[in-house]
Amino acid sequence: MGLSMASHILSAGYSLTVFNRTPSKARPLIDRGAVLADSPLAVARASDVVFLIVGYPSDVRRASLDPESGVLPGLSPGSVLVDMTTSDPSLADEIYAAARSLNCSSVDAPVSGGDSGARSATLAIFAGGDEATVLRLAPLFRCLGTVRYMGGPGAGQRTKLGNQIVIASTMVGLVEGMMYAHKAGLDVGKWLEAISTGAAGSKSLELYGKRILDRDMQPGFYVHHFVKDLGICLKECQTVGLALPGLALAQQLYVSLMAHGEGGLGTQALILAIERLNNTSLEKKLSE
Repeated sequence: MGLSMASHILSAGYSLTVFNRTPSKARPLIDRGAVLADSPLAVARASDVVFLIVGYPSDVRRASLDPESGVLPGLSPGSVLVDMTTSDPSLADEIYAAARSLNCSSVDAPVSGGDSGARSATLAIFAGGDEATVLRLAPLFRCLGTVRYMGGPGAGQRTKLGNQIVIASTMVGLVEGMMYAHKAGLDVGKWLEAISTGAAGSKSLELYGKRILDRDMQPGFYVHHFVKDLGICLKECQTVGLALPGLALAQQLYVSLMAHGEGGLGTQALILAIERLNNTSLEKKLSE
């Protein structure tokens, strides 16, 4: 996702300094004029605005706060760190406070839309922090998708966690419905078409229904990253004393994929967990 997002920034005419832990992955950007830095700190020293999108909260902490190589120690006063990783709201609060102590700003701005949204610059961006800072960055956000200001620090992350809760239960419903249609003897492809324009239609059905039928488990969003997100959701629920049984069930089903070594597949691989529970496969039906 970061490659596509950075490419849009370049296309809009901005100068760009980039860092990736695997430098070869930045080659397409370098070939278009971006400058490769050797650390997040070096990116910050060369930039007014730093966008960060990594995997886990531990990566966010290291890339932003590490005193030897992180972004914040390298920022000049008035500069901004924008973290677009789905991460822990409490960490967003911590980064915001650290940035303010340096006379800088931070925005937590996780995104929804996956790889296709990143490529087409149609990401939904949920922003938390100071509203004036988010407004100032609006031209940059427009290069990536549609930004919505959600409130103070951490509000962007909490919005994204709510988004993930909805997606998790929607995906369970999608694959369970597909399994029922299969066992009931229906043409699952025709069934998906039939329900897609009614109340059961969803973005998940649109993005993943055909992929599941085609046994295309390539990741638009990795299972192991989704397990991370749902784990943060459950932690937040515990903090506020909230019981969400649908979320807990979805998380357990996705964890079962991890146990089978399927963390590198896309989230549509949830069908594999439901197939194992029922000792059947949509693939067998298709090949008959």
